[in-house]
Amino acid sequence: MNHPAVERTLRTGYPAMNYRTNEYCVDMLGKTVCTGDDILVYEDSFFLAGALTEREKEILELLGATYEEAQ
Repeated sequence: MNHPAVERTLRTGYPAMNYRTNEYCVDMLGKTVCTGDDILVYEDSFFLAGALTEREKEILELLGATYEEAQ
C-alpha cells in the first residue's frame, strides 16, 4: 500500500501541488508553472492557462475548472 501522493503521481505521472509551501511545479501537461502564472484548476489537477488553446480552456470551464493565480 502506497502513500496517496505516490499513488497520484504513479496514476497521473505528475506530482501534485506542494501544499506546505503553496508552490506549483509542473502542470498535468508537463508545462512549468511559476508563481504568478494563471492556471486552471480542475479537481486535484491544474493546467497552465497560457499553454492551453481557447477550445481547451472552454472545455475545462464547462467541466467546472476555475482560474487561479499560482502562488
